[in-house]
Amino acid sequence: MGIKSFQGARKETQQKNSINQVDFKVSDFMTKDLITFKAEQSVEDVVNILIKQKISGGPVVNDKNELIGIISEGDCIKQISDSQYYNMPMENNSIEKHMAKNVETIDGNLNIFDAAKQFLDSKRRRFPIVEEGKLVGQISQKDILKAAMQLKQQNWKP
Repeated sequence: MGIKSFQGARKETQQKNSINQVDFKVSDFMTKDLITFKAEQSVEDVVNILIKQKISGGPVVNDKNELIGIISEGDCIKQISDSQYYNMPMENNSIEKHMAKNVETIDGNLNIFDAAKQFLDSKRRRFPIVEEGKLVGQISQKDILKAAMQLKQQNWKP
């Protein structure tokens, strides 16, 4: 018995998945209307905003909208725990002391699938996008999932 319908070697362009031929950028799926924080804000104020807005963290910017840090639920929980342990009041404590200052950003022109890989490699939940020193948006893991589902409907074959 032999092969009945051999078509020969496929050309490289036929082998490419159609999704790789289209360039979907991070900037197409990032959130632009962000809830941001100031370094002078108290931990208690930030906790209230996180709860009210149902978010797990956000970028910290200065008056020029330049990214100076990220504050997360975990950062706030650590401060609450420390204040209880050391019996120290929390109300006058600014987030500047508790935010992550060495912030990893992502390029808005990066392909959405390369961004997904960066999320997997870094174990981060969100990446800010900075252009010319200014915060312009943020992409989260959830944004990547939404993008994948949208692209699946347009390009992926069942």
